[in-house]
Amino acid sequence: MPWISDQGDGTFANPVLHADYSDPDVIRVGEDFYMTASSFSHIPGLPILHSKDLVNWKLINHAIPRMDLPGYELPQHGNGVWAPAIRYHAGKYWIFYGDPDVGIFMTTADDPAGEWSPLHLVQEGKGFIDPCPFWDDDGQAYLVHAYANSRAGIKHVLRMRRMSPDGAKLLDEGDLVFDGSGNHPTTEGPKLYKRNGYYYIFAPAGGVATGWQLILRSRSIFGPFEEKIVLHQGDLSINGPHQGGWVELASGESWFLHFQDKGAYGRIVHLQPVRWVDDWPLMGVDTNGDGIGEPVLRYPKPNVGREYPAVAPFTSDSFDAPAFGLQWQWQANPEPAWSSLSDAPGRLRLYAHPMPPSAKSLYQAPQLLLQKFPAEAFEAAATIDASGLAPGDRAGLIVFGYSYALIEIQKQTGGAWSLLYAEGNEETERTVWEAPLSSSEAVLRVTVKEGAICTFSCRTEGSTFLKIPVMPFSARESRWVGAKVGLFALRPGGTVNAGGYIDTDSFRVAAVTDDE
Repeated sequence: MPWISDQGDGTFANPVLHADYSDPDVIRVGEDFYMTASSFSHIPGLPILHSKDLVNWKLINHAIPRMDLPGYELPQHGNGVWAPAIRYHAGKYWIFYGDPDVGIFMTTADDPAGEWSPLHLVQEGKGFIDPCPFWDDDGQAYLVHAYANSRAGIKHVLRMRRMSPDGAKLLDEGDLVFDGSGNHPTTEGPKLYKRNGYYYIFAPAGGVATGWQLILRSRSIFGPFEEKIVLHQGDLSINGPHQGGWVELASGESWFLHFQDKGAYGRIVHLQPVRWVDDWPLMGVDTNGDGIGEPVLRYPKPNVGREYPAVAPFTSDSFDAPAFGLQWQWQANPEPAWSSLSDAPGRLRLYAHPMPPSAKSLYQAPQLLLQKFPAEAFEAAATIDASGLAPGDRAGLIVFGYSYALIEIQKQTGGAWSLLYAEGNEETERTVWEAPLSSSEAVLRVTVKEGAICTFSCRTEGSTFLKIPVMPFSARESRWVGAKVGLFALRPGGTVNAGGYIDTDSFRVAAVTDDE
């Protein structure tokens, strides 16, 4: 089951989302809060989450249903949508993000839960990342961004540029307004705000897993900027803490959402109280007296005027809806021939297709249907009917990252069924264990425990779950993202006959039962 932050007693426990929502940014519009996050090359992309209290979040949309750029018929691990910024201006919602290989993109919507405009290329160029727009009181518009050293050969610096008020283009080269190479290496992820006559840039520095929150302020948008560290790990276990966004409540409270890099679990989302002292935002609680805040582990919930029920993004799926649940993402732009929710009503049908000729393993397979790890410990179980597979086809349940593990049903040439457990990585895959299977129908399950330690098991009709007799698998992150869990169906490359399919009417995510 997903992690629940709301403790039910007026407090919350960090993280507010124990799921991989990297580089979160947040806004308040009236009584509603909206968040977006990096999605890299996973499709659909640019998630939109909604909350009434900053603690309980629901995934309501994706701004990018399909990536209309060359190459997205294949996985583009680590590329694509980096560090978006979401804003509300002139009666509509705006998201800007950087694609390190293409440039700065923008999309808008009248309703964040509705259709977003096609992506517009604001500024072409390699290495532009982490853009944040800002509309000043006089109507002038600006954009601040960082650089990806891997593409631009530039690091640690932030650039401020003038922007057309419609957000369609940048008007000049702007100025470098901060260079952190001396005291604040890897300054990135800037978010631009204005309060009490000061312009503020909130930016993480020091690296994803080891850094701190830096605040820059100036009376002029082009600086010079004063600097102050306002949040760091200190003596606590919450490493980072990294990139995020500030929001002010109607009650006058201020809060900061940011991520923590948690290895295989990805970049999970934390919420920190913010108090203003001498026009500096001080985050978290200074637990060790060093003058810098540390992340809170448990804290009173934001004062939004009332209590709201505990919610979390969906995980389980019975496939009764006409469209995929928002928790699901493909590894590339999906093809209609990969799946159907209507060919067998009430079931998901995954068709077995070959991997691309260039693929060495499932790491390069685009047709994996995956979702984020939703908690530190959980079980994911899929009810699989593999009777529609053709000889040689394989399909099942996978835990995916730089290395992956899977449990699958395979149709043999003679018509028999086999159950296999395999492990792989970017270069290869090997079968670790294999046994005959008495039926083409089974429940395939993975149990994930603290530390992302995974064990796989299987149950056929009338039996209990039987653990696969192999060493537990340690899940791993992939490029900039956490491990994922989901389904696949594959046809061996070079075969003449058409591939078959599997049906599933249940993908269940629940608490660990320890019934193995």
